[in-house]
Amino acid sequence: MSGFQAFSNLAPFASRAQTSRGRQWSEPESATRTPYMRDRDRIIHSGAFRRMKHKTQVFVYHEGDYYRTRLTHSLEVAQIARSICRVMRLDEDLAEALALAHDLGHAPFGHAGEDALASAMQPYGGFDHNAHCLRLVTKLEARYAEFDGLNLSWETLEGIVKHNGPLTGAQSKGEPLAEAIVEFNREVDLRLDSFASIEAQVAALADDIAYNNHDIDDGLRAGLFTVEQLLALPLVGPMFSQMMDRYPSLERSRLIHESVRRLITAMIDDALHETQRRINLLKLLSADDVRFCGQPLVGFSDEMRANDRALKSFLFKHMYRHFKVNRVMSKAKRVISDLFALFLNEPEVLPTPWAQLCDDKKTIRTARVVSDYIAGMTDRFALQEHRRLFSIELDE
Repeated sequence: MSGFQAFSNLAPFASRAQTSRGRQWSEPESATRTPYMRDRDRIIHSGAFRRMKHKTQVFVYHEGDYYRTRLTHSLEVAQIARSICRVMRLDEDLAEALALAHDLGHAPFGHAGEDALASAMQPYGGFDHNAHCLRLVTKLEARYAEFDGLNLSWETLEGIVKHNGPLTGAQSKGEPLAEAIVEFNREVDLRLDSFASIEAQVAALADDIAYNNHDIDDGLRAGLFTVEQLLALPLVGPMFSQMMDRYPSLERSRLIHESVRRLITAMIDDALHETQRRINLLKLLSADDVRFCGQPLVGFSDEMRANDRALKSFLFKHMYRHFKVNRVMSKAKRVISDLFALFLNEPEVLPTPWAQLCDDKKTIRTARVVSDYIAGMTDRFALQEHRRLFSIELDE
């Protein structure tokens, strides 16, 4: 690969772009970018990536411009993933591509929207955001002349599907596979019984680090809980207390930012030390050693895992299940359910390109088309579409 011969600085167990297993559809290599750089760029230029700007992380778009969206969250995940990979001498571009892609498949309105769509799709094969992400990057993104999707490298597709661990075999959770994954795996074997690359595992942990800490920031700004309520939590409480003691007159917004950034650093440092401990114990010599070592490599220490669980439990109770969030998400679920039922029963009201993909009302094929259409909506567009279709006004 011209211009990219110096990979000797990478750790032995890192993914190597020059030995990538390639793409589903053969293409000439780029003279200026590795395959993983190219994957990252294709993800950034995709329509699905741009739509994340107006997709809920926790707060619906109209509640304020400050709160995280799927897009800003993904950028924060990418930054954390690159930082970890640089220290560990892993392929930063592969980790960044996976971090930027990991939320592409989410429906509008966050987990409430996904729950509503999964419930509506239950008789028709279900809905899963990881599987939908795979459909987006292998089929639904219609941009290139010679293939559907983005034609990403094998390692990026593997990471999208398996970043949380094997999907089949003794190391899996034993959950049924989404049809989109089964169907694609018939054409391209993603080795569903093995772990993903270490870069994919880094991206998955970076996701946890980012959303836990930034949800503290967003939750405090929204007034869903207070700094005083956080003080009882392990790690989080002592960090905020330390900052309050060190800077007693610091304005609240700076205190929050200072505490959250130090929490992120503490979690990254713990992950680096624990991951290195596991690597040293297993004596890994290649990227395939990572896949077949029988356990996840990237993770927190036992103490940090306990801290992380405590924080997640707090956020679940005080933020994700706060009555203000519940009220908005209840409306969001009704929007998704209404739209799905209407399109399934009257596919002719879908935009023409989508209606042409349906075969009849209430069929599995039509349900999947409707699901793809709704999953691709932004929060704003879903609300507008609901207004257009359920308003008594006839001028639209």
